[in-house]
Amino acid sequence: MQTVTLGRNGPEVSVIGLGCMGMSPGVYGASDEAESIATLRAAVDAGVSLIDTGDFYGMGHNEMLIRRALDGVPRERLVYSVKFGALRGPDGSWGGNDGRPQAVKNFLAYSLRRLGTDYIDIYRPARLDPAVPIEDTIGAIADMVRAGYVRHIGLSEVGAATIRRAHKVHPICDLQIEYSLMSRGIEQVILPATRELGIAVTAYGVLSRGILSGRVPSGDSKGDIRVIRMPRYAQGNLDKNLALVATLGAIGKEKGATPAQLAIAWARSRGSDIVPVIGARRRSQLDESLGALALTLTAGDLARIDAAVSPELTSGERYDPTQMAHLDSEAQH
Repeated sequence: MQTVTLGRNGPEVSVIGLGCMGMSPGVYGASDEAESIATLRAAVDAGVSLIDTGDFYGMGHNEMLIRRALDGVPRERLVYSVKFGALRGPDGSWGGNDGRPQAVKNFLAYSLRRLGTDYIDIYRPARLDPAVPIEDTIGAIADMVRAGYVRHIGLSEVGAATIRRAHKVHPICDLQIEYSLMSRGIEQVILPATRELGIAVTAYGVLSRGILSGRVPSGDSKGDIRVIRMPRYAQGNLDKNLALVATLGAIGKEKGATPAQLAIAWARSRGSDIVPVIGARRRSQLDESLGALALTLTAGDLARIDAAVSPELTSGERYDPTQMAHLDSEAQH
């Protein structure tokens, strides 16, 4: 497994990360805990060190799952990236975000216990809390860096102005944000800013919630937010988007690669500062994703891939209107 330094002063991580959100119920429908544990172990065995989670995934379930799965793995082999701040209700509802300094330390205390670790490698607010200056939130995490409970600070789904303000308080190692063939909004303003400041991008949604793999949930998939809330999965949009993936698949056949592998390889081709975080829930998905690391794409290949799938050809936004309105990254395009 190749590695890269995450940003100018961040940790050394594998060139591909594992996103664990889908391993907890309530996001992509039912989850298979035994398979999730096996997938986590297989990822680490393959050299994947960057493990991404959120304290609100399954209301703590995700962190406890990771602890069980990776018990016994030397801590120095793991780079835990943890998001915090999202508020949940017992019915699974969402209640906004809390970035107050006292809340930061409270969230951190629980994550440390659930993960069974003395420190978090990268700690980041999941979304900007509009009621709290970003300087206050980052300042609280910086206090925890000085206390030894956090090693590095990251951001998630914020725009260039917020990135600059946060970076003045404490060096930011990476920005976690959606980036894929279908979602390239960061390229105009946000990516130039991160590169100017020496901040890496940990890209999630590289497969656009699975669409770019060509394998999508059925319309009756109970509890799968893609079917319920994701515009690209909506009736009238999904068929158009899958037609793009079919073109991608034709290119992949020539390269001996799947559409998903092409999409991951494309993301990696955008720069060494782009680290895809893959939401594999099963070992078969993990194996497919890791296969993208062996792909070599020529300039001609990349041009054909760009022409096959692009934001201009994609039907539907990446989130529904309510969520899009809460994204600082979208407000600052």
